[in-house]
Amino acid sequence: QHSVVMKFGGSSVADAARMREVATIVMSFPEHMPVLVLSAMGKTTNNLLMAGESALQCDTKEDVRALESIKAVRALHMDTMDALGTDEETREDVRGLLKKLEQVCTGIALMQEVTPRTRALLVSFGERMSTRIFAAYLRSLGVNSEQVDSTDDVFVTTDDYENGSILDETYEKTKARLTLPPGAKPVVRVFTGFLGRGIKTGAICTLGRGGSDLTATVIGKALGLKEVQVWKDVDGVLSADPREVEGTVPMPFLSFQEATELAYFGAQVLHPQSMRPAMDSDELCVRVKNSYNIRAPGTVIGHSRADDLHADWLLTSIVQKKNVTMLDITSTRMLGQFGFLAKVFNIMATNGISVDVVATSEVSVSLTLDPAKLWSRDLAKEELDKLVQDFENEGIASVSYSTGHSILSLIGNVERNNEIMERSFKALRAADVKVKMISQGASKTNISLLVDQAQGSDAVRAIHAEFFPAKK
Repeated sequence: QHSVVMKFGGSSVADAARMREVATIVMSFPEHMPVLVLSAMGKTTNNLLMAGESALQCDTKEDVRALESIKAVRALHMDTMDALGTDEETREDVRGLLKKLEQVCTGIALMQEVTPRTRALLVSFGERMSTRIFAAYLRSLGVNSEQVDSTDDVFVTTDDYENGSILDETYEKTKARLTLPPGAKPVVRVFTGFLGRGIKTGAICTLGRGGSDLTATVIGKALGLKEVQVWKDVDGVLSADPREVEGTVPMPFLSFQEATELAYFGAQVLHPQSMRPAMDSDELCVRVKNSYNIRAPGTVIGHSRADDLHADWLLTSIVQKKNVTMLDITSTRMLGQFGFLAKVFNIMATNGISVDVVATSEVSVSLTLDPAKLWSRDLAKEELDKLVQDFENEGIASVSYSTGHSILSLIGNVERNNEIMERSFKALRAADVKVKMISQGASKTNISLLVDQAQGSDAVRAIHAEFFPAKK
């Protein structure tokens, strides 16, 4: 039976050369007989979405075929099959999918609309083609391999076309589909990530952010496995962003709570939703591995921290979240007033704004607004001004806001928070970085500091040097 799930993202299967490297990785662990979960190749998903939007400007089938995004998708997959020597049967399958893609875009041109259901169908072509090509390549290398389409009555989701939620029956269907009968020949399954079918409509639905990682953990839980591997281009989860800090070190182990905090505050780990099946399983852990350094142990994300590995580490990672807006809400009436915070959060909810970090005193509340939510709503200055006006109309507070901040999240052993704070402020003082807000307490693994974004990277480097000094 299968003993591990191995997930590879779009950059890992971006072209023929990268697919060869992934095949080498898979064949380096013959004892595993893995289930592979693949994303679409390279920038295919973006090109498919672009094709849908561009099709609105087309009049004929010929116009659709001539779209640059369609041509890019077609060329990438045909060139990859040429380079890998793909068999004719698989080529015919992929050509059929490319033809269906053009038909969908022609339909968009005729109807002059792109619905969420159509967008989900569009992006599904990426995973359906990449998995067919890769399974065929493994077979050409002598590996018994089978492509499995998660939309073929395996993954059952809610009918939210672009953010479907996995339903419980998925686990039984996945187990039934992937469990080998007694005496069966070992086989490597190549499974489409990111996709399912709506329970009522039967339409293809995508699983939203982290969808391919979620596919992998669902399979791991369904099969009762102990490990899901997510292959990236770094040696696991690092102590900071290597683009900002030199001398980062990989973490041997993280708890699910630490990994969730890291992901929420912007680290490129796993999306919190994708870890849920592993968190709900007694034994399943997630290992983040490096496809360029396959023998490195990577980072294990599990239920409890391996304390012997962390005995001397106060922090596991430092993350910077940029483009943060801070609201200062001040009211002398707040002193001892019943329901003040309820009124504050009610106004935020009415305006559809998500709060990130909160700090309170006797007469004031400071809030940071989640930048991801602001970007998605394109929250302009006028909307912030409206928010301020709403507070003042209620007559409960005066409000000011400022933009251009960063949240530094210190993830680790917060039970020793006094030492973490003391050393962090010592490092920040030496770097001449001013802290504008501190929040700690709600999370058992995170201390958040607010600084000017212009000083954010300097602050991360200073704290990192304090807790992870360079080895001499």
